[in-house]
Amino acid sequence: MALIIFVACKTEQKREPIAVTYAETEKVDTVDTYFGTEVPDPYRWLEDDMSAETEAWVKAQNEVTFGYFDKIPFRENLKNRLESVWNYEKLGSPFKEGDYTYFYKNNGLQNQYVVYRKQGDEEAEVFLDPNSFSEDGTTSLMGLSFTKDGSKAAYLISEGGSDWRKGIVINTENREVVEDTLVDIKFSGISWKGNDGFFYSSYDKPDGSELSAKTDQHKLYYHKLGTPQSEDEVIFGGTPEQKHRYVGGYLSEDERFLFITASTSTSGNKLYLKDLTKANSDLITVLDNTDSDTYVIENEGSTLFLVTNLDAPNKKIVRVDASDPSPENWQDFIPETEHVLTTGTGGGYFFTEYMVDAISKVLQYDYDGNLVREVELPGVGSAGGFGGKKEDKEFYFSFTNYNTPGSSYKYNVETGEYEQYWKPEIDFNPEDYESTQVFYTSKDGTKVPMIITHKKGIELNGKNPTILYGYGGFNISLTPSFSIVNAVWMEQGGVYAVPNLRGGGEYGKKWHIAGTKMQKQNVFDDFIAAAEYLIENQYTSKEYLAIRGGSNGGLLVGATMTQRPDLMQVALPAVGVLDMLRYHTFTAGAGWAYDYGTSEESEEMFEYLKAYSPVHNVKEGTAYPATLVTTGDHDDRVVPAHSFKFAAELQEKQTGDNPTLIRIETNAGHGAGTPVSKTIEQYADIFAFTFFNMGYDELPNQAVLKEFKD
Repeated sequence: MALIIFVACKTEQKREPIAVTYAETEKVDTVDTYFGTEVPDPYRWLEDDMSAETEAWVKAQNEVTFGYFDKIPFRENLKNRLESVWNYEKLGSPFKEGDYTYFYKNNGLQNQYVVYRKQGDEEAEVFLDPNSFSEDGTTSLMGLSFTKDGSKAAYLISEGGSDWRKGIVINTENREVVEDTLVDIKFSGISWKGNDGFFYSSYDKPDGSELSAKTDQHKLYYHKLGTPQSEDEVIFGGTPEQKHRYVGGYLSEDERFLFITASTSTSGNKLYLKDLTKANSDLITVLDNTDSDTYVIENEGSTLFLVTNLDAPNKKIVRVDASDPSPENWQDFIPETEHVLTTGTGGGYFFTEYMVDAISKVLQYDYDGNLVREVELPGVGSAGGFGGKKEDKEFYFSFTNYNTPGSSYKYNVETGEYEQYWKPEIDFNPEDYESTQVFYTSKDGTKVPMIITHKKGIELNGKNPTILYGYGGFNISLTPSFSIVNAVWMEQGGVYAVPNLRGGGEYGKKWHIAGTKMQKQNVFDDFIAAAEYLIENQYTSKEYLAIRGGSNGGLLVGATMTQRPDLMQVALPAVGVLDMLRYHTFTAGAGWAYDYGTSEESEEMFEYLKAYSPVHNVKEGTAYPATLVTTGDHDDRVVPAHSFKFAAELQEKQTGDNPTLIRIETNAGHGAGTPVSKTIEQYADIFAFTFFNMGYDELPNQAVLKEFKD
């Protein structure tokens, strides 16, 4: 039997850095001209992620990077500890389809979650095991949709982390495949109409990474079972009048109405409906502009209930008759409040979740708009899953925060009572940790909230290793949630801090808009001010601070480290949007213009983007923090060229001893569906790099393994 004992051990003396010899990166004489200004792009050739030259560069960079990792003495200890903490049973909240109750489960270290099902008190059986989809675990389950009677299901798979999906239809009773696999489905779910067919969305698939003209023509299709995909009917999109980058379709629970959303960017949508009970019914326009985010969430007969931020930045619920659903006929059902609203329905009730400084508050309403009760949550944190089918008398919700692993609860819709359904048994004691919410002042005087989590009783001496994590964009809210990797970081004495930056959705549409386009610098200023708060209040210091973010958060890290390289010791940009002059020319990039603007729309916008674009602001002879760029070699959302070009610029111009490395996951995409084994390896490398470049020869709480007999 083995016992792991943690003893505090912190190195005050900085150790010698590991010498790095970077792989050579060829430069080319590519120059773009924007409004009369010439902008060199010497690493343009790295944009072709399918070329033999780029493949050779990736291999050479990884050899340098993994050679560096191999010299970090405690890297393997971190990997072993991550595996140990990760190895516990994880259970998703159950849901009912037909005669079965389904749930997702991972036994511990399985690469992908397995879908189980059971009837009554019978023992659960495996329904779908994505671990059997591929030998290396890189094919993942990315969507599962059932017919109303539960007799058929369609599921979507992603290969190598791609955003392009394949669709497989099965009979649920015997799990036999019904027909040929559907291909090239993207940014879409599956919405069944009876048992005969379903709606889905896709583009005509472009070649390579460059954005083709066709990718702004997302289309909604109807697939009839038993017919080839080539004969699928286009329901919406593909014409000049219906030219949109994102089109989606979903049905009301009673399958009476088809609702269609259409948008040109990641914010704002048009809305249409079609009454499927009437043969050849016309498409009815609910909204013909993209000035709001508006969706139908429920109907009772012909009465529709919509959640919208039209003239309500924090969102509200309105109702209207489907015969004439234009905004002038909307009636407030649940009015806007000072807090941001999200909502679900189930059991004949509405459940409104409000973000109160990014923390959940849940209210239950009946169909007349009367408040039934406030749901007393298990603690301060994030609740999710309040909703189900209209006939459900109970459903399951989840609860978590930064130091509490997610648990699920069975909720009785009539009484409001609930009981714990499942609690994880994990080698981590939440009682040893604490979270504190603070409000700090950004550069322009704006108050920004931040939650700081760490072991109880830490000394505020400026020497605590700290990760400052942020996102700040696309109306996405960072609410408290548990992470195994962050648990291991905090177990080592680390501080984990998450500010709710402008650009996110924590305070509604105004908060989002305040971090977009010509106001994007607000996001970076908020992040810089968060770092300064942590340093001023002795949580950490420059020598012990790392900044981290992914995707739009990778842009945040890239912009912050190029603007304030003196502020942090380590920078960890992941799958980042780092070339702000060309982001819109790749795959889905043009859809992000609502948040960013583009270099082509005006000289003013070009100058603004160029002023913070990380790739274009790496300066010769600057001492940048130790930087580990991470990406996937075939990320088809934020293409790896962003990370490739940024790493090449840093390696050429960086001065001093701090390394600039790029870790490129092969056969990988943007991150969704990444196998557990690869995730553990990646975070072992990230944390080892971070601790080592903060000056540690061994982990702050070095694991000492002692053997003994029972």
